Amino acid sequence: MNLQGVDRIKARNRELGLLLLVGLILFAGFFSATIALKGKPSYEHLFYPGSAYLIFLVSHMFIRRLTPVADLIIFPTVAALTSLGLIMIYRLDTNLAFVQLIWLCVGSALMLLVLIFLRKYESLSSYKYSLGLVAIALLASTMLFGKEINGAKLWLKIGPLSFQPSELSKILLVIFLAAFFAEKKELLSISTHRLMGIPVPELKYFIPLLMMWGISVLLMIFQKDLGSSLLFFGIFICMVYVSTSRKFYVFAGLALFFLGAYLCYLGFSHVQVRVITWLNPFNQATIEKESYQIAQSLFAFSSGKIAGTGLGFGYPTLIPAVSTDFIFSAVGEELGLFGSVFVVILYLVIVSRGIKIALAARDDFGKCLASGLTSIIALQSFIIMGGVTRLIPLTGITLPFMSYGGSSLVSNYILTGLLMVISHRALCMNPLSIRKGVSR
Repeated sequence: MNLQGVDRIKARNRELGLLLLVGLILFAGFFSATIALKGKPSYEHLFYPGSAYLIFLVSHMFIRRLTPVADLIIFPTVAALTSLGLIMIYRLDTNLAFVQLIWLCVGSALMLLVLIFLRKYESLSSYKYSLGLVAIALLASTMLFGKEINGAKLWLKIGPLSFQPSELSKILLVIFLAAFFAEKKELLSISTHRLMGIPVPELKYFIPLLMMWGISVLLMIFQKDLGSSLLFFGIFICMVYVSTSRKFYVFAGLALFFLGAYLCYLGFSHVQVRVITWLNPFNQATIEKESYQIAQSLFAFSSGKIAGTGLGFGYPTLIPAVSTDFIFSAVGEELGLFGSVFVVILYLVIVSRGIKIALAARDDFGKCLASGLTSIIALQSFIIMGGVTRLIPLTGITLPFMSYGGSSLVSNYILTGLLMVISHRALCMNPLSIRKGVSR
């Protein structure tokens, strides 16, 4: 075996070592939760972590075989977040934990299919318009046929199965935008006019910005969901800035978004309620109804203090939708500030590795795609963690990898697979970077 092959094996062994640490967290967490809930050990404290860890190990073996020089940190970090989420879901509702385990298996299988069939991810750019149309169709489907749950029209229901089309559409939209910006970035970067002394490109190049603004406003109106609107528009702004390095697009985009949000605030009562409950969640007129969720979330964080109440010894079930929108609040109560900070650090690790992958990519499409996928994780985690801690108005989106929900978990594992193939492709195209990458 040559030196390069030995280096690759050593690199993937480091990934396996990190997965061993994840296994310790997984088994210890389930053991602690089982003792707290049942008062004695149970087969469940072995079945759930054993099944999840087996999925992680099988995924690792496929990664080792299919993408041997891919990023070493992302998958173990994703596994750690998934493990923490599964532990908390089990503590909240054992039935949901079993369903989440099934979705973990499905998501991991789809991630591996991405590794098998999309190692040459550049082929996706050839289908950019088709994928963009599918993404818009999925978003439009909820506006027309969506089922309203907890005040937001985000779900499609087919028989007993419910899913969120927006979870898949955000990935398809990022692929479209990555291909579009890779093709048009020079034109978007050229300034031919001045507006109030600021150099700006031709008016026709504002059309994508205006289209995304229109889509985000429509999402806010028809889906009654500020979070999805902010997420989609935020992804677009991040990608256009990465492609052009023009701050003008960022400021113009933010101005458009705040204008749209303000107009929706004036025109729609559900937006006004979100803002009012954000400004004063403990108002006696709303605390038993409209602001009950956010108030209970803040009480949970307060109860958790530094080290938390301990798994199974808090009262996170008092928060409606705690296993989906408010799972970070449950972490804050039972694992305290230490657990909450640990979760934030894990997301920061994924974002930092995603940025590193984007910088290492050898083609414009890969750079834009990795940046867009990373922005999904960064923005979505910030929006929901900021919402449940009252940093920003509360929105009804899931916390990536941790919240209960098949649509979210599956789409995020597909996203992970795409980041892995981009990193593998970048290192394979640059022999020098292979040696540097595996030495870290």
